[in-house]
Amino acid sequence: MKLKVFNFKKIKSTNDKAIKIIKNSNVNYGMVITENQKSGRGRYGKKWISYKGNLFVSIFFKIDKSKLSIKKLTDLNCRLVKKILKTYCNKKISIKSPNDLLIDGKKISGILQEKIKKFNKTFIIVGIGINLVKNPKIINYPATNLFTLTKVKIKKKEIEKKFKLIYEKIIPKIIKSGRYYNYK
Repeated sequence: MKLKVFNFKKIKSTNDKAIKIIKNSNVNYGMVITENQKSGRGRYGKKWISYKGNLFVSIFFKIDKSKLSIKKLTDLNCRLVKKILKTYCNKKISIKSPNDLLIDGKKISGILQEKIKKFNKTFIIVGIGINLVKNPKIINYPATNLFTLTKVKIKKKEIEKKFKLIYEKIIPKIIKSGRYYNYK
């Protein structure tokens, strides 16, 4: 299974664009990438501050036969993002339930999952934001970025490719078995 990649310079949000693609096409598996998003969002409509140079991606796929709960999918997605982050940073990465990843107690990544239906098909959209080069200053919720932690500028294309490969590998397993895979 291959994800169809949709690249954009600037859009409202990767999740919103994924929803439009699902509703207006026959694409069942895709990845939306943008250099900049002007209205990124998190859970409960909270704003995701989107600095240029950071990673903004949404992966969507059909999950009709999967019996996984959103909670299990959230946990799986957090573990997949953690696995990729570990390839760049050797510090301890923790998951702050339900959907944030922290390094040294500071937010480095957030995930927003949404489920939508189109006719008789159910889709999951996994929006992932990672602070690669700059992080917001949020009162009462410190954040960080990979450049500050590693002093290495990570190539966005490289990390996007890693996401594509790991999701192309795991999505068929989820769909086929409807089971949860515990990635550490």
